[in-house]
Amino acid sequence: MKATLIKAQRIRDLNDELRRTFLGGHVVFTAGVAAMAADRRRSLLRMIRKFDDFTPDNDPHGEHDFGSIDEHDVSCFWKIDYFDQTMNFGSPDAADPAVTVRVLTIMRADEY
Repeated sequence: MKATLIKAQRIRDLNDELRRTFLGGHVVFTAGVAAMAADRRRSLLRMIRKFDDFTPDNDPHGEHDFGSIDEHDVSCFWKIDYFDQTMNFGSPDAADPAVTVRVLTIMRADEY
C-alpha cells in the first residue's frame, strides 16, 4: 500500500509540474480552444496553472490529472495522459519520466 501511495505522489508531483509550468511534457489544444480569442486562451491557461480544486470526487487516485474550469461562459476540461517514449502506446510507468511522455490536453466541454 505504501508503494502505491509513493507512486501516486510522484505522478501527482510530475502532473503538477506540467500543469503549473507547461514544462515536462506537451500541451495541446483542441480545435475549439484554438478558435477562442487569444485573450480568452491566455486567461484559460492562467486558470489551469492555478487550479487547485482537487477533491476525492474529481481526483479519486490523487494524481492531479484532470480538472474542470469555466473561462467566463465556456466550460473547459484539462486532462493529462501518459504515453511511452514513441507516443504510440500508454506509458509502462507514469511515475517514471524516463519512460513517460506527458500530454496535457485542453478542451472545451462541448467538444468532449
